[in-house]
Amino acid sequence: MSFLQRLKSHASTLVLGALLVAVAGYEWKQAKAGEVIPSAQAKGAEERPQNVLAEGRVAVPAGAEITLGAELSGKLVRLLVKEQDLVKAGDVLAEVDVKEQQAALSEAWARVKEAGTDVDFAARERKRSEQLWNSNVVAEASLDRSVHDSNAASGRRTSLLAGAARISANIAKSKIIAPIDGVVTQRFADAGEMVAAGAPVVTVTNLERLRVEAEVGEFDAGRVEPGAAVSVRAEGYDARWQGKVAEIPDRVVPRALKALDPSRPVDTRVLVVKIELSEPVPLKLGQRVEVEISR
Repeated sequence: MSFLQRLKSHASTLVLGALLVAVAGYEWKQAKAGEVIPSAQAKGAEERPQNVLAEGRVAVPAGAEITLGAELSGKLVRLLVKEQDLVKAGDVLAEVDVKEQQAALSEAWARVKEAGTDVDFAARERKRSEQLWNSNVVAEASLDRSVHDSNAASGRRTSLLAGAARISANIAKSKIIAPIDGVVTQRFADAGEMVAAGAPVVTVTNLERLRVEAEVGEFDAGRVEPGAAVSVRAEGYDARWQGKVAEIPDRVVPRALKALDPSRPVDTRVLVVKIELSEPVPLKLGQRVEVEISR
């Protein structure tokens, strides 16, 4: 090879090397700017599964939040709690006026007492009739009438006792009692108001059992597994809280939360995944959060 040919070959090698260096430098700059991923890094990213991102709300499990209502219609004479009050199971929270029912109960017990007197008298008459019939002094019809009167008196007293018990049961319904330990998170009425049977009066929530219900897109449903680690964050907080997937339902439902990202479709269906928090959080019931479920 002549000197001129060797010089041309060497120049070509230098030009190719310079081009390769320029391309590598361009890829590095673009990757740093977030526009292009270098081929080696792209290959690694494809091999590493991406986490599942979703939005959700802070909630409590079923049974940890109960809205209590009046079982009787009437005037709310006592309301003993306000919002954020701590209550224990069995505490009386409110009471409906039952003066009329109490008067009716007194009347019912008076009738029961009167019926008891009739029962005693009828029983004595029956006993005398049986003795006279055994002595052939009275006819059998007289005995039958005494037996009938005695049975009727007993039946009347039984009926009146049932009526008194029914009124007593209604009076017992006048008190609204906390079924669980918790905090009064809502109050729907004030003392002195008229309330209808079944109308809500207070809500009691066990805030020690907070969890997150995350809406995972149906196309990511197969990528979520029970026990998977979860990171939770909320607007206005710098911290992240940890948890794990506690429950995965068997059906997808329409999305309830409006997506914060406008590019996301709003008509998709979601899997409402229940996430158990591993630590106490300062979040409020119903607060919106973002979750990242590890793969």
